[in-house]
Amino acid sequence: MGNAPHELIPHLFRQEYAKMTAVLCRHFGLKHIEIAEDIASDTFLKASEHWAIHGVPENPAAWLYTVAKNKTKDYFKHLSVFETQIKEELTPNVSEKEIEYEGQIIADSQLAMIFAVCNPLNSNESQICLALQILCGFSVEEIASAFIIKPETIKKRLYRARNNLRKDNFQIKTLSGAEIKSRLSAVLKTLYLLFNEGYFSQSNDNLVRKDLCAEATRLTLQLTENPLTDTSQTNALLALMCFQSSRLEARTNHKGDIVLFDEQDQNLWDQSLIERGNYYLVKATNKKEISKYHLEAGIAYWHATPKNEHKWQHILLLYNQLVLIDYSPVTALNRTFAFSKVYGKAKAIPEAEKLKLGENNQYYQLLGYLYTESVPLKAIEYYEQALKNTRSEKKILSLKKKIEQLKLNNSQ
Repeated sequence: MGNAPHELIPHLFRQEYAKMTAVLCRHFGLKHIEIAEDIASDTFLKASEHWAIHGVPENPAAWLYTVAKNKTKDYFKHLSVFETQIKEELTPNVSEKEIEYEGQIIADSQLAMIFAVCNPLNSNESQICLALQILCGFSVEEIASAFIIKPETIKKRLYRARNNLRKDNFQIKTLSGAEIKSRLSAVLKTLYLLFNEGYFSQSNDNLVRKDLCAEATRLTLQLTENPLTDTSQTNALLALMCFQSSRLEARTNHKGDIVLFDEQDQNLWDQSLIERGNYYLVKATNKKEISKYHLEAGIAYWHATPKNEHKWQHILLLYNQLVLIDYSPVTALNRTFAFSKVYGKAKAIPEAEKLKLGENNQYYQLLGYLYTESVPLKAIEYYEQALKNTRSEKKILSLKKKIEQLKLNNSQ
């Protein structure tokens, strides 16, 4: 990553915006979340203007928090809305406290904010959507991509969820053990989707976003350090993240293009992360529970064990279980890919076609892959179909290369 403002600010926005908003919400209360978001947004706007003229400061993150702190002081001092609408709702002495942005406060505020947003007042899906937007900085399009539904549906869901929180007028507060346990499932799903967007972005030109993976892993690790949230599922999710993160450096080349699994340089795999994944997977195994996180961590484990000749048989068995307990189009397509590795592409074609996932872009990519050797012209058709709905420039280039190579092979 370069030091130019236009390169640095988007990175810092992803890394610090949610933390800044979470800390501010401790003071304003969740009812007035828009105020916290406005101050955080104004801080980054000022950075883009100031840094373009004066250059990037020596410690950019510290500069941002200093500006946010000053803007908050100005808000308390000058805006009449504070006197008329917010002051009475604040807990005693909060307005007199210095707003702190030290590391531990930020971390605690983020997790407190995640649990506050994942409130049963809203539906499970709405809780996760709101958490992804507020805490992870996801756009409506990115949330829609994560849920594989239309952006308009997400907009309506977010509007209703925010409205419910305003009406409830609750603050970020210490939750009981029962409240924490009841909300943990939605929190884990939020962190899972955050990691997935980083691991393979469907809505960004950078197909791998390491900062999102690192943030999701960091927050999940914090959950394992608390007895109330150190559950079997939490450890299984952390194991999955460790296994997947171990291959991040090998997943893209120097141009940022995706490197397929079979072509990855295994010397770039981080063995220490694989070992940590093994540790958390063992810790997650209690013989009482098998969740989607357990199964996906098991699949990731076998991916990180390349020398086992029966690897794909194990992966297929795990996918067979996964589609039964947590079916999704992506899981079904991944299972079919594993099926092709075990039984061959020809036998996998009817398995793929019976899924009838014509609205899913990955469906056409899979069929293109399966037809590559037997009917190249048909493979080209499927890859061209996949191109129509692909937004990522990197993915578009990858698909075009495959089409050009197939056309070249077919003309010889």
